[in-house]
Amino acid sequence: MDDVYELFIRGTELLEAGHNHQAAIPLSRARDLAPDKTSIREALGRALFGAQRYEQASEEFQAVVDRAPTNDYALFCLGRSLQVLGRHAEARRPLAL
Repeated sequence: MDDVYELFIRGTELLEAGHNHQAAIPLSRARDLAPDKTSIREALGRALFGAQRYEQASEEFQAVVDRAPTNDYALFCLGRSLQVLGRHAEARRPLAL
């Protein structure tokens, strides 16, 4: 079984190197092992957004906002994901906060 921390570190290193598609793999595994960790879900959302998988990114950012409603970065990323999907009315609230 993979260690959650090792998966998170591997994923964030790939993310910081600009390898969004590859980063999503270990970050998804880490999320599956620790679904309540907002840091993992935020990093996965960033990777998915960078990989242009906006629907999945919005789901990850929504999960972060559900657990941490004052997380400004997650709110912004949720709003941007929804905007890119053409869901402008839904994007207004997270972007306004």
